[in-house]
Amino acid sequence: MFSKKFLSGAALTALSMSMAATAHAQSTASQIEEEEVIVVTGQRTNMEGTLVAEQAPRARATITEDYLETQQSGQTVLQSLNLIPGVQFDNNDAYGSSGGNLTIRGFDGARISLTFDGVPLNDTGNYAIYSNQQLDPELITRANVNMGTTEVDSPTASAVGGTVNYVTVRPDDDFGVIAQGTAGSDNFGRLFLQLDTGHLFGETGPTAFGAVSYTEYDHFVGPGTIQKAQYNARFYQDLGDNGDFVSVSFHYNENRNNFYRGLNLAQFNAGTTPVYDSTCTTVAGGPGAQAAAACSNYIGVRINPSNTGNIRGQGRFTLSDSLTLTVDPSYQFVRANGGGTESVSETNRRLGPGGVDFNGDGDTLDTVLLYSPSNTTTNRYGITSSLIWDITDTQRLRVGYTYDYGRHRQTGEYSTLNAMGDPSDVFGGREGFGPRFITAYGDVFQKRDRSSIASLSQWSAEYRGDFADDRFTVVLGVRIPEFERELLQRCYSQAGSTSSTQFCTDSAPNVPPPATVPAGFVWFDLNTNGTVQTSEIYAPPFTTTVEYSDVLPNVGFVYRPAENHQIFLSYAEGLSAPRTDDLYGGNTVAEVQRVEPETSQAYDLGYRYQAGNLLAGATLWYNQFQNRIIRSVDPDDPTFAIARNVGAVDLWGAEFQVGWQPNDALTLYGSAAYTMSELQNNLPGQVVGQGNELPGQANWTYAARAEYEVGAFTLGLQGKYNGERYANDFNTEVAPDYVVVDFDARWDLGTLLRNEGTYLQLNVTNLFDEEYLGAISFFGVNNGTGSYSLGAPQTLTLTLRAEF
Repeated sequence: MFSKKFLSGAALTALSMSMAATAHAQSTASQIEEEEVIVVTGQRTNMEGTLVAEQAPRARATITEDYLETQQSGQTVLQSLNLIPGVQFDNNDAYGSSGGNLTIRGFDGARISLTFDGVPLNDTGNYAIYSNQQLDPELITRANVNMGTTEVDSPTASAVGGTVNYVTVRPDDDFGVIAQGTAGSDNFGRLFLQLDTGHLFGETGPTAFGAVSYTEYDHFVGPGTIQKAQYNARFYQDLGDNGDFVSVSFHYNENRNNFYRGLNLAQFNAGTTPVYDSTCTTVAGGPGAQAAAACSNYIGVRINPSNTGNIRGQGRFTLSDSLTLTVDPSYQFVRANGGGTESVSETNRRLGPGGVDFNGDGDTLDTVLLYSPSNTTTNRYGITSSLIWDITDTQRLRVGYTYDYGRHRQTGEYSTLNAMGDPSDVFGGREGFGPRFITAYGDVFQKRDRSSIASLSQWSAEYRGDFADDRFTVVLGVRIPEFERELLQRCYSQAGSTSSTQFCTDSAPNVPPPATVPAGFVWFDLNTNGTVQTSEIYAPPFTTTVEYSDVLPNVGFVYRPAENHQIFLSYAEGLSAPRTDDLYGGNTVAEVQRVEPETSQAYDLGYRYQAGNLLAGATLWYNQFQNRIIRSVDPDDPTFAIARNVGAVDLWGAEFQVGWQPNDALTLYGSAAYTMSELQNNLPGQVVGQGNELPGQANWTYAARAEYEVGAFTLGLQGKYNGERYANDFNTEVAPDYVVVDFDARWDLGTLLRNEGTYLQLNVTNLFDEEYLGAISFFGVNNGTGSYSLGAPQTLTLTLRAEF
């Protein structure tokens, strides 16, 4: 017989792709499907209330709060997905608060949808996932992964590679306090506090919780610190006893991070790790008076400050015995930048006649190092709603509407550095923050100024039916997204450079020699020599609107030939609209409009065995990926680098996992994944590329976890092998394979201290101190050496948790 430990706390329980645990947890409507899967299948295997045998016709994975509690305190939830086959997350350090890279079945994070209680978290400009800004793991009840597919109501612009969804815990019915403190390597310190109010105003009254955490630690190599503060709250009110409710949640996260410096393969092989400077060389003369070449490599300007927050509403309302309405509104706010400096002459042409005295020395004869962040501010509004009709006890129809509206403001206000070389304010000259400079034209002096609106309007429908005494389940779905991108580029864009290289000025361009400047572009004679240089060619400011739409079906079937056995088959189409930032890389309206969305067709065939103390599953998958978008040199004009479609990619693979509990004390879990990709076209402007693999994804990965409970002690040992990965598009550099093993041990102090929920936990990350290369950074078509993140060394923490 299954023990509760096996069903809720072990890796087998927590990691249940294609084997167990229904994992629809996204919008309220999708959670209804999860909680009421019995309506669809007629058979719900309830494993002591913590795990439900998977019935969905697609590859999924789920981790629970019980598994999250065994992991490193404060760790990003994405790191905790790493034992799932097909998923690879490369953390930038052992603690999770400095970022990392996610891939699923070879697709990078920008092509994976990340949602938080159904709220989309991918950046509206570049679709990036910021792993260090996620909800504290103590407040996550479960997280799931859809491999290569989305939920029918997913509010996503980019999910050709799959989705990651996680759900906030409900407030407890009883009053209580949780206090948790952690200390560890690299001066790591973390405090987490949570207060549950219990029922307010009587037994049927609302419940609520509030939580706060603070984390601080040093870089494991070189100078630099990480600071993170997070605040969360949730208000929950049941509406009767039929499952109806309303909920409002609040989340705010503030990071103050220094970057780790990347390294190349040669440096890694030589045992050399480059680091940023710990001090800044300055000269006298007032604020901003640093020497022109000094401090650009100073750790104090290699920063990534971010303030992010959201408000999430959820509601379920029963309209009749067969009709249910769900409504999930949300609001999000983001302010962030990536630091940086720039040496600027006080007579720079962007400043206008006479220039500007940056350092206050009474003249405009200097070249001064300025703080030059690229600030991004986003205000985002959304709503996901569904009307659910239970046609019969075994058939259900769901119709949904999703709207997502993001106003994305990107600016680059210059500001001053103090005498130590640190920014006067981490957000530079952004209005309301640090000091700013005003040009001779009366404008704010900045390096970037553009405004975007990214919106999604989406209808969806899904039918679920169970037939032949539960032997067959059919799911037929469709989503119809319509994307609109309103672009306003207020500055001149440098031709052939990145989308962030701009020339913001009211100064008029020079009259160009028509033979040397492409039509539609202008020339600024920055060298004042009358000769046109490529770096002096700019596209003028522009505004345009682009729209994309599609009809994306998904179908799935589950066949149960005998008790404990399932065979499933699914097909789903996906779409990834061009990233808003990439559209600006086109420089002109014509170049923007020629970028087409990426599309995919995903096929899954899987088998599950779910019985007794053994769970097992295997999935074969195939994905056809078209219109891959990269930033590359235009073969028709080598002076320009633009976002463009470069052809198709075929991806395929297999995923396996098995969990076994030979007795009540021991749980074993293992997984393996094979992933292969193949470019169907040559690389842009090249005669090679066809047949190459996508960079960054290992062909083979293996993972395992063992957990053993004896008395008041629970011991866990887990590891993951990552095979070799190509580090560029030309497949000429290979990153070495590696194995990382983690250990956790918990001493339950509840009986000893007569305080249930109190324990002492040791976590050791990278137990055997493996030296390895983690995340690889890519840009466009790359035939050079990759830029890597160094893997974190052996790291120890000790956590004391108490509940009152």
